[in-house]
Amino acid sequence: MYYVYILQSKKDRHWYTGYTDDLRKRFKEHNENKVYSTKGRGPFELIYYEACLNQQDATSREKYLKTGMGKRYLKNRLTPFRKDSITGLNIYYE
Repeated sequence: MYYVYILQSKKDRHWYTGYTDDLRKRFKEHNENKVYSTKGRGPFELIYYEACLNQQDATSREKYLKTGMGKRYLKNRLTPFRKDSITGLNIYYE
């Protein structure tokens, strides 16, 4: 099983999208500054994930979620549940 996940930096509130076959391990690596692409941007919170049956599905889904349409999908899906939407603050996407 593979997972596509979205992390939000508690530091700058930007979102990071990735995929892994071990979600707990990867989340820990992000928060311990062991991932080059997010180093220095933590701590993070896991705000969304999807389970995929194989790596090919996970990479395809990750690629889609990084597109404009994918970001719009995530924003529409997550905004009602995010604390940020109550305050009217902007959410930043990468």
